[in-house]
Amino acid sequence: MNRLTELYRLMRRIRAFEDAAEIASQGGVAAWGLAAAAKPALVRGPLHLSTGQEAVAAGVCLNLVREDLLTSTHRGHGHTLAKGADPTKMMCELFGRASGYNKGKGGSMHIADFSVGMLGANGVVAAGIPIATGAAHALKIRKQPHIVACFFGDGAANRGPFLEGLNWAQVFKLPILFVCEDNRISATTPTGPMTAGEGVSARAQALAIPSIKVDGNDVEAVDAASKQLTAEIRAGGGPRFLHAVTYRFKGHVSVDPGTYRDPVEVAAALKLDPLIVARGKLLKQGISATAIDAIDTEAKDEIERALAVAEAAPWPDVASAYEDILDTGAGVWQ
Repeated sequence: MNRLTELYRLMRRIRAFEDAAEIASQGGVAAWGLAAAAKPALVRGPLHLSTGQEAVAAGVCLNLVREDLLTSTHRGHGHTLAKGADPTKMMCELFGRASGYNKGKGGSMHIADFSVGMLGANGVVAAGIPIATGAAHALKIRKQPHIVACFFGDGAANRGPFLEGLNWAQVFKLPILFVCEDNRISATTPTGPMTAGEGVSARAQALAIPSIKVDGNDVEAVDAASKQLTAEIRAGGGPRFLHAVTYRFKGHVSVDPGTYRDPVEVAAALKLDPLIVARGKLLKQGISATAIDAIDTEAKDEIERALAVAEAAPWPDVASAYEDILDTGAGVWQ
Protein backbone atom coordinates (compact mmCIF):
# COMPACT_ATOMS: atom_id res chain seq x y z
CA MET A 1 0.00 0.00 0.00
CA ASN A 2 1.14 3.54 -0.75
CA ARG A 3 2.57 5.01 2.50
CA LEU A 4 0.48 8.17 2.31
CA THR A 5 -2.63 6.08 1.63
CA GLU A 6 -1.90 4.08 4.77
CA LEU A 7 -1.45 7.28 6.79
CA TYR A 8 -4.64 8.76 5.35
CA ARG A 9 -6.62 5.61 6.14
CA LEU A 10 -5.53 5.77 9.77
CA MET A 11 -6.32 9.48 10.06
CA ARG A 12 -9.76 8.91 8.56
CA ARG A 13 -10.50 6.15 11.09
CA ILE A 14 -9.53 8.48 13.92
CA ARG A 15 -11.68 11.32 12.54
CA ALA A 16 -14.66 8.99 12.08
CA PHE A 17 -14.31 7.78 15.68
CA GLU A 18 -14.06 11.31 17.08
CA ASP A 19 -17.01 12.58 15.04
CA ALA A 20 -19.18 9.68 16.15
CA ALA A 21 -18.18 9.98 19.80
CA GLU A 22 -18.86 13.71 19.72
CA ILE A 23 -22.40 13.22 18.42
CA ALA A 24 -23.06 10.42 20.91
CA SER A 25 -21.89 12.60 23.77
CA GLN A 26 -24.26 15.39 22.77
CA GLY A 27 -27.33 13.16 22.66
CA GLY A 28 -28.24 10.84 19.83
CA VAL A 29 -26.42 9.57 16.79
CA ALA A 30 -28.95 10.28 14.04
CA ALA A 31 -26.28 11.59 11.67
CA TRP A 32 -24.67 8.15 11.77
CA GLY A 33 -27.80 6.30 10.71
CA LEU A 34 -28.84 5.14 14.15
CA ALA A 35 -31.52 6.26 16.59
CA ALA A 36 -33.19 9.68 16.66
CA ALA A 37 -31.28 12.59 18.14
CA ALA A 38 -33.78 13.38 20.90
CA LYS A 39 -32.36 10.67 23.15
CA PRO A 40 -30.04 11.25 26.15
CA ALA A 41 -26.30 11.41 25.66
CA LEU A 42 -24.80 7.97 25.16
CA VAL A 43 -21.33 8.97 26.30
CA ARG A 44 -21.29 10.00 29.95
CA GLY A 45 -18.68 12.24 31.49
CA PRO A 46 -16.06 14.49 29.87
CA LEU A 47 -15.06 13.70 26.30
CA HIS A 48 -11.90 15.39 24.99
CA LEU A 49 -11.61 15.18 21.22
CA SER A 50 -8.43 15.17 19.11
CA THR A 51 -10.23 16.33 15.96
CA GLY A 52 -7.68 18.15 13.78
CA GLN A 53 -4.67 16.47 15.38
CA GLU A 54 -4.88 13.15 13.54
CA ALA A 55 -1.63 13.60 11.61
CA VAL A 56 0.44 13.53 14.79
CA ALA A 57 -0.99 10.25 16.05
CA ALA A 58 -0.80 8.58 12.64
CA GLY A 59 2.62 9.89 11.68
CA VAL A 60 4.21 8.79 14.94
CA CYS A 61 2.48 5.47 15.53
CA LEU A 62 3.07 4.02 12.07
CA ASN A 63 6.75 4.08 13.02
CA LEU A 64 6.12 1.96 16.11
CA VAL A 65 5.84 -1.82 16.38
CA ARG A 66 3.30 -3.64 18.49
CA GLU A 67 5.80 -4.26 21.31
CA ASP A 68 6.70 -0.59 21.59
CA LEU A 69 4.96 1.24 24.43
CA LEU A 70 2.90 4.40 24.45
CA THR A 71 1.43 6.82 26.97
CA SER A 72 -1.25 9.32 26.11
CA THR A 73 -3.22 12.27 27.42
CA HIS A 74 -6.81 13.06 28.32
CA ARG A 75 -7.21 13.62 24.55
CA GLY A 76 -6.04 10.16 23.62
CA HIS A 77 -8.51 8.42 21.30
CA GLY A 78 -6.33 9.05 18.24
CA HIS A 79 -3.16 7.71 19.85
CA THR A 80 -5.00 4.64 21.11
CA LEU A 81 -6.46 3.81 17.69
CA ALA A 82 -3.16 4.49 15.95
CA LYS A 83 -1.38 2.06 18.30
CA GLY A 84 -3.75 -0.71 17.21
CA ALA A 85 -6.57 -0.73 19.77
CA ASP A 86 -10.01 -2.02 18.82
CA PRO A 87 -12.44 0.84 18.06
CA THR A 88 -15.44 -1.22 19.15
CA LYS A 89 -13.99 -1.92 22.60
CA MET A 90 -13.03 1.73 22.82
CA MET A 91 -16.55 2.86 21.98
CA CYS A 92 -17.98 0.43 24.52
CA GLU A 93 -15.72 2.00 27.14
CA LEU A 94 -16.91 5.48 26.22
CA PHE A 95 -20.49 4.24 26.60
CA GLY A 96 -19.66 2.81 30.04
CA ARG A 97 -20.41 -0.75 29.02
CA ALA A 98 -19.03 -3.95 30.54
CA SER A 99 -17.39 -4.99 27.25
CA GLY A 100 -15.21 -1.86 27.16
CA TYR A 101 -11.46 -1.92 27.66
CA ASN A 102 -11.83 -1.00 31.35
CA LYS A 103 -15.19 -2.75 31.82
CA GLY A 104 -16.91 0.61 31.49
CA LYS A 105 -15.21 2.02 34.59
CA GLY A 106 -12.50 4.14 33.00
CA GLY A 107 -14.31 6.06 30.31
CA SER A 108 -12.70 8.24 27.69
CA MET A 109 -9.71 9.46 29.69
CA HIS A 110 -8.41 6.12 30.96
CA ILE A 111 -8.49 3.69 28.05
CA ALA A 112 -5.56 1.26 28.04
CA ASP A 113 -4.68 -1.81 26.00
CA PHE A 114 -1.48 -3.46 27.16
CA SER A 115 -1.76 -6.05 24.36
CA VAL A 116 -0.76 -3.38 21.83
CA GLY A 117 1.58 -1.49 24.17
CA MET A 118 -0.91 1.26 25.01
CA LEU A 119 -0.19 1.91 28.70
CA GLY A 120 -3.08 4.30 29.08
CA ALA A 121 -4.56 7.71 28.59
CA ASN A 122 -4.37 10.01 31.60
CA GLY A 123 -6.68 12.68 32.93
CA VAL A 124 -3.86 14.62 34.60
CA VAL A 125 -1.88 17.05 32.45
CA ALA A 126 1.77 15.89 32.08
CA ALA A 127 1.18 12.76 34.19
CA GLY A 128 2.01 10.47 31.29
CA ILE A 129 5.57 11.81 31.11
CA PRO A 130 6.95 10.17 34.28
CA ILE A 131 5.02 6.98 33.49
CA ALA A 132 6.59 6.81 30.04
CA THR A 133 10.02 7.61 31.45
CA GLY A 134 9.69 4.83 34.01
CA ALA A 135 8.55 2.40 31.30
CA ALA A 136 11.55 3.34 29.16
CA HIS A 137 13.90 2.80 32.10
CA ALA A 138 12.35 -0.63 32.64
CA LEU A 139 12.96 -1.51 28.98
CA LYS A 140 16.59 -0.49 29.32
CA ILE A 141 17.14 -2.43 32.55
CA ARG A 142 15.60 -5.53 30.96
CA LYS A 143 17.65 -5.00 27.79
CA GLN A 144 14.52 -5.13 25.65
CA PRO A 145 14.82 -3.74 22.11
CA HIS A 146 11.75 -1.55 22.22
CA ILE A 147 10.98 2.12 22.72
CA VAL A 148 8.33 4.29 24.34
CA ALA A 149 6.37 7.07 22.66
CA CYS A 150 5.13 9.68 25.11
CA PHE A 151 2.42 12.07 23.89
CA PHE A 152 1.61 15.28 25.74
CA GLY A 153 0.28 18.73 24.95
CA ASP A 154 1.95 22.13 24.94
CA GLY A 155 0.37 22.97 28.29
CA ALA A 156 2.25 20.06 29.87
CA ALA A 157 5.55 21.82 29.18
CA ASN A 158 4.69 24.28 31.93
CA ARG A 159 4.26 21.58 34.57
CA GLY A 160 6.93 19.99 36.75
CA PRO A 161 6.83 16.44 35.34
CA PHE A 162 8.00 17.78 31.97
CA LEU A 163 11.41 18.86 33.25
CA GLU A 164 11.72 15.91 35.61
CA GLY A 165 10.87 13.34 32.95
CA LEU A 166 13.06 14.79 30.21
CA ASN A 167 15.98 15.25 32.58
CA TRP A 168 15.80 11.66 33.85
CA ALA A 169 15.47 10.29 30.32
CA GLN A 170 18.53 12.20 29.14
CA VAL A 171 20.67 11.40 32.18
CA PHE A 172 20.06 7.67 31.72
CA LYS A 173 19.87 7.75 27.90
CA LEU A 174 16.48 6.08 27.83
CA PRO A 175 14.74 4.79 24.68
CA ILE A 176 11.90 7.29 24.57
CA LEU A 177 10.37 9.61 21.98
CA PHE A 178 8.76 12.63 23.59
CA VAL A 179 6.01 13.99 21.35
CA CYS A 180 4.63 17.44 22.07
CA GLU A 181 1.27 17.67 20.35
CA ASP A 182 1.23 21.45 20.26
CA ASN A 183 -2.34 22.54 19.54
CA ARG A 184 -1.51 25.99 20.90
CA ILE A 185 -4.19 26.08 23.59
CA SER A 186 -4.31 24.72 27.14
CA ALA A 187 -7.96 23.96 27.87
CA THR A 188 -9.38 27.43 27.17
CA THR A 189 -6.20 29.52 27.45
CA PRO A 190 -3.75 30.19 24.58
CA THR A 191 -0.44 28.61 25.56
CA GLY A 192 1.90 31.13 23.95
CA PRO A 193 1.40 34.02 26.39
CA MET A 194 1.76 31.59 29.31
CA THR A 195 5.06 30.08 28.13
CA ALA A 196 8.33 31.89 28.77
CA GLY A 197 11.36 31.71 26.51
CA GLU A 198 11.53 30.21 23.04
CA GLY A 199 9.05 27.44 23.65
CA VAL A 200 8.93 23.72 24.18
CA SER A 201 11.58 22.70 21.63
CA ALA A 202 14.13 25.03 23.23
CA ARG A 203 13.49 23.45 26.61
CA ALA A 204 14.27 19.99 25.24
CA GLN A 205 17.39 21.29 23.53
CA ALA A 206 18.53 22.91 26.78
CA LEU A 207 18.76 19.37 28.15
CA ALA A 208 20.74 18.33 25.06
CA ILE A 209 17.86 16.21 23.74
CA PRO A 210 17.87 16.33 19.92
CA SER A 211 14.61 17.91 18.75
CA ILE A 212 12.74 18.28 15.47
CA LYS A 213 9.90 20.77 14.96
CA VAL A 214 7.39 19.90 12.23
CA ASP A 215 4.09 20.99 10.76
CA GLY A 216 1.76 18.75 12.71
CA ASN A 217 -0.94 19.05 10.03
CA ASP A 218 1.33 17.47 7.40
CA VAL A 219 1.23 13.74 8.08
CA GLU A 220 4.15 13.07 5.74
CA ALA A 221 6.33 15.55 7.63
CA VAL A 222 5.39 13.95 10.97
CA ASP A 223 6.02 10.49 9.51
CA ALA A 224 9.46 11.44 8.15
CA ALA A 225 10.57 13.08 11.40
CA SER A 226 9.28 10.15 13.46
CA LYS A 227 11.07 7.67 11.22
CA GLN A 228 14.36 9.50 11.77
CA LEU A 229 13.94 9.95 15.51
CA THR A 230 12.74 6.42 16.26
CA ALA A 231 15.67 5.00 14.26
CA GLU A 232 18.10 7.06 16.33
CA ILE A 233 16.48 5.89 19.56
CA ARG A 234 16.56 2.22 18.49
CA ALA A 235 20.25 2.64 17.65
CA GLY A 236 20.92 3.55 21.29
CA GLY A 237 21.01 7.31 20.91
CA GLY A 238 18.88 8.03 23.95
CA PRO A 239 15.75 10.20 24.07
CA ARG A 240 14.52 12.30 21.19
CA PHE A 241 11.93 15.08 21.01
CA LEU A 242 9.31 15.75 18.34
CA HIS A 243 7.51 19.10 18.43
CA ALA A 244 4.45 18.86 16.17
CA VAL A 245 2.53 22.12 15.77
CA THR A 246 -1.11 21.38 15.04
CA TYR A 247 -4.58 22.74 15.89
CA ARG A 248 -7.52 21.45 17.90
CA PHE A 249 -10.68 22.10 15.91
CA LYS A 250 -13.09 21.54 18.79
CA GLY A 251 -13.59 23.05 22.23
CA HIS A 252 -11.92 21.68 25.33
CA VAL A 253 -14.64 19.03 25.69
CA SER A 254 -17.23 17.78 23.21
CA VAL A 255 -20.04 20.00 24.52
CA ASP A 256 -17.85 23.12 24.54
CA PRO A 257 -18.51 25.31 21.45
CA GLY A 258 -15.13 27.01 21.89
CA THR A 259 -16.51 30.51 21.42
CA TYR A 260 -13.51 31.96 23.28
CA ARG A 261 -11.41 31.35 20.15
CA ASP A 262 -11.04 33.92 17.37
CA PRO A 263 -13.35 32.76 14.54
CA VAL A 264 -10.88 34.07 11.96
CA GLU A 265 -8.16 31.89 13.50
CA VAL A 266 -10.44 28.85 13.49
CA ALA A 267 -11.46 29.40 9.86
CA ALA A 268 -7.82 29.63 8.82
CA ALA A 269 -6.97 26.46 10.74
CA LEU A 270 -9.81 24.50 9.13
CA LYS A 271 -8.30 25.18 5.72
CA LEU A 272 -5.20 23.30 6.90
CA ASP A 273 -7.15 20.24 8.06
CA PRO A 274 -4.64 17.35 7.90
CA LEU A 275 -7.17 15.22 6.05
CA ILE A 276 -7.67 17.89 3.39
CA VAL A 277 -3.90 18.33 3.07
CA ALA A 278 -3.32 14.59 2.72
CA ARG A 279 -6.20 14.17 0.27
CA GLY A 280 -4.71 16.86 -1.95
CA LYS A 281 -1.35 15.10 -1.93
CA LEU A 282 -2.96 11.76 -2.77
CA LEU A 283 -4.73 13.28 -5.75
CA LYS A 284 -1.43 14.73 -6.98
CA GLN A 285 0.11 11.26 -6.66
CA GLY A 286 -2.54 9.90 -9.00
CA ILE A 287 -4.81 8.27 -6.43
CA SER A 288 -8.37 8.68 -7.68
CA ALA A 289 -11.04 10.60 -5.79
CA THR A 290 -13.16 7.45 -5.95
CA ALA A 291 -10.48 5.44 -4.16
CA ILE A 292 -10.12 8.11 -1.48
CA ASP A 293 -13.89 8.30 -1.02
CA ALA A 294 -13.94 4.52 -0.55
CA ILE A 295 -11.47 4.89 2.34
CA ASP A 296 -13.74 7.51 3.89
CA THR A 297 -16.79 5.25 3.57
CA GLU A 298 -14.93 2.25 4.97
CA ALA A 299 -13.94 4.23 8.08
CA LYS A 300 -17.44 5.57 8.62
CA ASP A 301 -18.99 2.11 8.22
CA GLU A 302 -16.51 0.61 10.70
CA ILE A 303 -17.37 3.18 13.34
CA GLU A 304 -21.11 2.85 12.68
CA ARG A 305 -20.77 -0.83 13.54
CA ALA A 306 -18.82 0.07 16.69
CA LEU A 307 -21.59 2.48 17.73
CA ALA A 308 -24.29 -0.14 17.22
CA VAL A 309 -22.37 -2.71 19.27
CA ALA A 310 -21.69 -0.20 22.06
CA GLU A 311 -25.29 0.91 22.32
CA ALA A 312 -26.47 -2.70 22.58
CA ALA A 313 -23.72 -3.83 24.97
CA PRO A 314 -24.57 -4.69 28.60
CA TRP A 315 -23.95 -2.36 31.51
CA PRO A 316 -21.50 -3.54 34.19
CA ASP A 317 -23.09 -5.72 36.83
CA VAL A 318 -23.64 -3.97 40.16
CA ALA A 319 -21.73 -6.76 41.89
CA SER A 320 -18.59 -5.77 39.98
CA ALA A 321 -18.43 -2.33 41.58
CA TYR A 322 -15.70 -3.40 44.02
CA GLU A 323 -13.64 -5.35 41.50
CA ASP A 324 -10.44 -3.96 39.96
CA ILE A 325 -9.90 -1.55 42.84
CA LEU A 326 -7.35 -1.41 45.62
CA ASP A 327 -8.09 -2.58 49.14
CA THR A 328 -6.37 0.07 51.27
CA GLY A 329 -5.92 -2.34 54.15
CA ALA A 330 -9.16 -2.12 56.07
CA GLY A 331 -10.21 -5.50 54.69
CA VAL A 332 -13.87 -4.51 54.63
CA TRP A 333 -15.57 -2.28 52.08
CA GLN A 334 -18.33 -0.10 53.51
